[in-house]
Amino acid sequence: MRRKVLGMLLGVAIAAILLIGCSSDDGSENTDKLIIGKVGISMPTHSQERWNRDSAYLTEHFEEVGYETILTFSDNDAKKQVKDIQDMIADGVDLLIVNAIDGTALDEAMEEATEAKVPVISYDRLILNDAVSYYVSFDNYMIGKLQGEFIADNLELKNAAGKVYNMEITSGDTADNNAKYFYNGAMDVLKPYIKAGTLKVVSGQTDFLSTATEQWDLGTAYQRAQNILSSYYTDGTQLDAWLCSSDTVALGVEYAITSGYTGSNTILITGQDGDEANLKNIVDGIQTMTVYKNASDEAVVTLSLAQSILEGREIDASLTKDLEIECRYDTKSYKTSDGKRCSSFLLIPKVITKDNLQDLVDSGLYKRDTDGYLYAVE
Repeated sequence: MRRKVLGMLLGVAIAAILLIGCSSDDGSENTDKLIIGKVGISMPTHSQERWNRDSAYLTEHFEEVGYETILTFSDNDAKKQVKDIQDMIADGVDLLIVNAIDGTALDEAMEEATEAKVPVISYDRLILNDAVSYYVSFDNYMIGKLQGEFIADNLELKNAAGKVYNMEITSGDTADNNAKYFYNGAMDVLKPYIKAGTLKVVSGQTDFLSTATEQWDLGTAYQRAQNILSSYYTDGTQLDAWLCSSDTVALGVEYAITSGYTGSNTILITGQDGDEANLKNIVDGIQTMTVYKNASDEAVVTLSLAQSILEGREIDASLTKDLEIECRYDTKSYKTSDGKRCSSFLLIPKVITKDNLQDLVDSGLYKRDTDGYLYAVE
């Protein structure tokens, strides 16, 4: 599938100039691939598996069709990311792909991109600046909704018949525009049950800010979960579910539970991304589900969009029709400012549990070793 999609994109990218083996002036064979443009890719951090995986796919796909790439990681430092983007603009990139650390902190870099007439694709996380040309991500509200529905369905909350289930919540980074979408998607499902008393958040921490985790940090999630468990669950109170917005924060929560929860029941724990450590925990029955986002597909959609921008082609819902990737064109859900809606390409996520882990292996992006655990294909 991935090779078929790349083959289509390769043809779109003016195949003639990508041929290897052209003759040089002296009649000798030139085996260098001709570069058709330069793309800057700005990623937030090396410290999360997700962004290492995404950057590898983006680099592979763009370079395979003939683009030179400049890749930077900004160590979760928004000021460094501004400098990284400025340096790429000075280096003459034709297009920027930016995964923002803080969607509100890149104005200076975006102004320079506008002045240099460098188009910007906001990747996965939306930059709140009108310099952004397009947004490529997954349906972030749907991700949260899938997590909320998983808890509601597995606890059978519609048929609770007076029973009360206890739940806690760990949300994402307040600087990440997506985090509120994840939270809202899940809570729109779960709030009616909280209001009805079927679900009880024992800690009382239910709003986005009190449940947030700065920089999606595993250690921060662990410490907060540890505090909640020691404060509210040492008297025999049973914990039934923990809504975690991502695999990174879920891992922190799981460390706290395995070391500090004295109950013997199975706790439903949600996640997002399909990180290897979390997939291992799903196999081991520690984490219950993750919302999987195919980062290779996201990179392919980004490549197709970038080519359309650079070649001046019309961009609409038809852009992804030949890619065999489930993706919708959205012109209403996201705004870069109060007066500017951002045209977006939103891929469709998928719930992964212990029962359908084989789907990840079948995608070709993971393999299963003899120990039964899944590993991302290098």
